[in-house]
Amino acid sequence: MAEKKGMYIVLVSVHGLMRGHNIELGRDADTGGQTKYVIELARALASQPDVDRVDLMTRQVIDAKVDSDYAEPLEEIASNAYIVRLPCGPRRYLRKEVLWPHLDSFSDQALKHVRRVGRVPDVVHGHYADGGYVAVQLSGLLEVPLIFTGHSLGQIKRQRLMDRGMKTASIENQYHISQRIEAEEQILDNATFVVASTQQEVDEQYSAYDNYNPNNMVVIPPGIDLQRFYPPKRGWQQPPFYDEVTRFFKNKNKPMILALSRPDVRKNISALIRAYAENPSLREMANLVVIAGSRENIMTMEKGPRRVLTEIIFLIDYYDLYGHVAYPKHHLPDEVPDIYKIICKSRGVFVNPALTEPFGLTLLEAAASGVPIVATQDGGPRDIIANCKNGTLVDPLNSDAIGDALVKMLSDKTNWSKLSKSGINGTRRCYSWNAHVSLYLKEIKKAIAKSGDKNKPREYYKSRLPTADRMLVCDIDNTLIGDEKALKELLYLLEHAGQHIGFGVATGRRIESAKKILKKHGVPMPDFFITSVGCEIHYGPKSIEDMRWKRHIDYRWGPDALCKAMKGIKGLKLQSTEEQRQYKVSYFIDPDKAPPIREIVRDLRKNNIHVNVIYSHQAYLDFLPVRASKGAALRYFADKWDIPVEHILVAGDSGNDEEMLRGETLGVVVGNYSSELKRLKGRERIHFADGDFARGVVEGIEYYDFLGDIKVPQN
Repeated sequence: MAEKKGMYIVLVSVHGLMRGHNIELGRDADTGGQTKYVIELARALASQPDVDRVDLMTRQVIDAKVDSDYAEPLEEIASNAYIVRLPCGPRRYLRKEVLWPHLDSFSDQALKHVRRVGRVPDVVHGHYADGGYVAVQLSGLLEVPLIFTGHSLGQIKRQRLMDRGMKTASIENQYHISQRIEAEEQILDNATFVVASTQQEVDEQYSAYDNYNPNNMVVIPPGIDLQRFYPPKRGWQQPPFYDEVTRFFKNKNKPMILALSRPDVRKNISALIRAYAENPSLREMANLVVIAGSRENIMTMEKGPRRVLTEIIFLIDYYDLYGHVAYPKHHLPDEVPDIYKIICKSRGVFVNPALTEPFGLTLLEAAASGVPIVATQDGGPRDIIANCKNGTLVDPLNSDAIGDALVKMLSDKTNWSKLSKSGINGTRRCYSWNAHVSLYLKEIKKAIAKSGDKNKPREYYKSRLPTADRMLVCDIDNTLIGDEKALKELLYLLEHAGQHIGFGVATGRRIESAKKILKKHGVPMPDFFITSVGCEIHYGPKSIEDMRWKRHIDYRWGPDALCKAMKGIKGLKLQSTEEQRQYKVSYFIDPDKAPPIREIVRDLRKNNIHVNVIYSHQAYLDFLPVRASKGAALRYFADKWDIPVEHILVAGDSGNDEEMLRGETLGVVVGNYSSELKRLKGRERIHFADGDFARGVVEGIEYYDFLGDIKVPQN
């Protein structure tokens, strides 16, 4: 009997600068604790005997402003663990808030990588909202469990920004927060389980979401590399960074108070400086070390970090703290363990005064290094101090309380030693990577057991479709049909194009209606049909239904509860019985009388009804299972028949075509398009044709040289 393979795990963490050595933590708001966590998670998982391979998928960056490491497509970071860098939008480095339009392309590239590996992963784990968005698509297409870790959540961020007085419009403009929150809702709607760092994260953060389900939440505290973080041993010598810090001080023999974070306003470094400056006893007994990332020229940095660093220097000058505060410009990732040892050797304290802290890996690093901590009374610090008993929680908005806590801790040498020892023991007991991955893999195995054996090879239908190297896929109404002369021209092109060109339709019509209208207009039988807005797929002249697709989308689908919830809503009228399908409930909608679509969706979620809502032609409202849509069906088809997504030309005219048009497909929007598609203008790989109906399809074929070498003109 053949030995069963170990697990193949895919981690998705799209943004930031990801590499396995010299991680540039603190370079910007996107390269922080999440970056370090996912890299160490990948390594820790790959070290387990029941794991064969771990792929950490991230964005490829080809930019002279960053290291060339981030352009390498593949980096082995441990035996059987790889960072896989995939093209996603412009080649240059981008902040996470502007990546949303490019995530569909990332998903398509991720699928291509999985096909190159030649094995379906056992699970897909998305990190942060953007990684979760991609993971939803991959897990749905590959029919594998979805795991999610938020790291931080849009609902909480929006509330914090509003509490600080930021206007809703400004928040939306800068952070695209509504899109992020909607993505998080979709992720929670599809996730097999969610990994949270703390119980507070579950109770007070995820609970703000419509799709919050406490039964799907698993608290697994992050691990820490105890081979790197430990207290200074006997005979340990001060490293070169000691001189880099102490050159700032008049008296370098005092204990040191350390703040180590990226220069982000949420880290609240200014409150710590005020607490130190306004407490004479604290200034007398200790020096302050502020390490806020690395910098070359503050004036050339992004607005957020520049503002934080400028304020730090301003406060040092305002309070005349020269000789008392160190603020070095540079530190290397490999120097971080030594930084904590320097603080421990001075019998100092680590401070995390952040306004909000989902977890706080730096707290664990300090604790493992024997440094007591003073931390914000939020999120992770609560659990860490409760487990390690090595510090004090404070109100981050109360600078007096921060100062008093530091004075008390530094004044009692016996208690300092007790806290130091307790932190060392607590991290080893509660926060080792072995403990983390043990719990993690236990939950994964439960999820795999529920979803069936994913190591069995996929079964493919006998068909000529795999021999085609490209595919034209058209909507029917108002795209393929509408101009008889243009339709004949299109059909002539297809007839003489050769056997390597396939043809399919994707329509809101049911299969019977689709076949009837095509026959009426003399359109030959397509190679495949996507019908009923994506909830059904059929193949060939006999219209053989893809039953596996039906099984795939039969997830959280409850049409009876849906219809009951929709009763009495103004502006909606149920379409005829023949338009209703097993996995589709359809209404006519009067947008002037009906509530906003977002409001309808929100009410359904609150009633635990999970659906995909498709609004088109400002007249039709279709409700499908969460995994069903034209776009999802098209990518399922591409995967099944091994047709590269970038060799599929998609033509459409309305909102229910949007998901097909996005991503790596070759998109053409015909001239008579509905207003829902206006927002796609300007996107790469989507051509807005001048010609209406089939004339626009012909124009798209010519635009991409679809019957020739296939080229994507540069915008």
